[in-house]
Amino acid sequence: MHIMNQMKNLYRFRELVWIWTLREIKIRYKQSILGGAWAILQPFSLMLILSIVFTWFLEMPTEGVPYPIFSYTALLPWTFLATSISFATGSIVGNMNLVTKIYFPREIIPLSTIIAGFIDFLIASIVLFAMMLVYQIPLRPTLLFVPVILSIQIVLTLGLVLYVSSINVFYRDFRFIVPVALQLWLYATPVIYPVSVVPEQFLGIYMLNPMASLIDAYRRVVLSGQPPQWNYLGISAVISLVIFVFSYRYFKRVEWKFADLI
Repeated sequence: MHIMNQMKNLYRFRELVWIWTLREIKIRYKQSILGGAWAILQPFSLMLILSIVFTWFLEMPTEGVPYPIFSYTALLPWTFLATSISFATGSIVGNMNLVTKIYFPREIIPLSTIIAGFIDFLIASIVLFAMMLVYQIPLRPTLLFVPVILSIQIVLTLGLVLYVSSINVFYRDFRFIVPVALQLWLYATPVIYPVSVVPEQFLGIYMLNPMASLIDAYRRVVLSGQPPQWNYLGISAVISLVIFVFSYRYFKRVEWKFADLI
C-alpha cells in the first residue's frame, strides 16, 4: 500500500488515536503524586544541574545568553524527542493483548506516545516563556519560525519512533540499547554547549546530525532573534523525511508479523 494511502487509512482511525493518547497520558501519570508536573520537572531539574556545573565550576560560552535559559531552550525539544522514543520502544510489545486480537493500524500505538510527549512539551514551554520574562528576552518575530522547526522535529521523531517500536518486537534486547544511544546522541547534540564550540573543519559532518541543526535553530529564533541557518535546517528536513518514509514503510511491511512474534 502506498504511504499516502496508509496515512489516509490512519486518518480514518483519528478518534482512536485521541482515545489511545488519553490512555497513554493516564497510564504515564497514574498513581503519580506530581502528575503532569513531571513534564516540567524533567527538563527543569536537568537545567538546574547543568546551570550549576557550567556556571559555577566550568564556564561554558553561551553567546551572551544566561546559561539557565540557554540550556532549557535546548532541553525542551530534546526531552520531547527522548521521551517519545523511550516510551515508544516497548509500546507494541506492551500492548500485546490488543495487537493480537483487534484490527487497527498498529502505528497508532507509537504515535500516541508522540502526541502525549507533545502535550508535555507544550506544558513545559510555559516555563520557557516565564524564563524569557525573567531574563528580559523579548518575543521577536523570528518566533514564527518555531512551527517550521517543530514540524521537522515531529517528522524525525515519528520516523524514529516507528522504527524502534517495530524493531523491538523482533529483538527484545533493543530496549536496552535505546537509553545508551539517546545518552550518546545527547552529547553529540548542542544541548549543553553551543554549536560555536565545534571546530570549523568538523562542522559540516557534525550538522548531519538532524537534531544539531534543530537545536541550533530553536536557540537562534527564540533567544537571538535570528532566522535559522536554512542550509543546515534544509539538510535536517531531508534527513528527517527520509528516516520517516523508510521507517513507515518498514513498519507497515513487518506489521503483520507482530501478532505471531508477540
